[in-house]
Amino acid sequence: MEIIRTNIEGVVIIEPKVFKDDRGYFFESFLQKEFEEKVCKTFFVQDNESKSCYGVLRGLHFQKPPYAQAKLVRCVKGKVLDVAVDIRKGSPTYGKHTATVLSEDDHRMFFIPRGFAHGFSVLSEMAVFQYKCDNYYAPQSEGALLWNDKDLNINWMIPEKDVILSEKDKHHPLFKDFESPFVFEK
Repeated sequence: MEIIRTNIEGVVIIEPKVFKDDRGYFFESFLQKEFEEKVCKTFFVQDNESKSCYGVLRGLHFQKPPYAQAKLVRCVKGKVLDVAVDIRKGSPTYGKHTATVLSEDDHRMFFIPRGFAHGFSVLSEMAVFQYKCDNYYAPQSEGALLWNDKDLNINWMIPEKDVILSEKDKHHPLFKDFESPFVFEK
């Protein structure tokens, strides 16, 4: 696998080695040893999957400590824009975001460490999205930021009129009103 660094330390794009022939393709979507050597030591405990139609936007979500989660995500069908926002107080990139397009065609994955808000928008007619998480889901520790906060200035690559949100995602706090539970560690 090839590791592509982003503008935020710790957030990486992973490009697997894909073997294609007339039968289709094969690739290793996760190998613990190689992930630890090239990205970081993380032990994943939960896999999730969602299916969404064009315009669905899920985010910007995180879990507060001690239930914080790192995520390794990929789009197995369709195409999404995936976004990570640095919410670690004291970080040189606090409040900044990085984004990448993930699709069934490129098989890329996106690693988001703990201390980031995460979201994605569906750019294709339909998308199946998978998450590997290094901590269990804990509903009592849910946190989120408003997806269209002007201070975050995220281009979700879909017109705002086409955005489909859950009722909960319509009412999250703005970044300026947010007190982060995360602290940047060097």
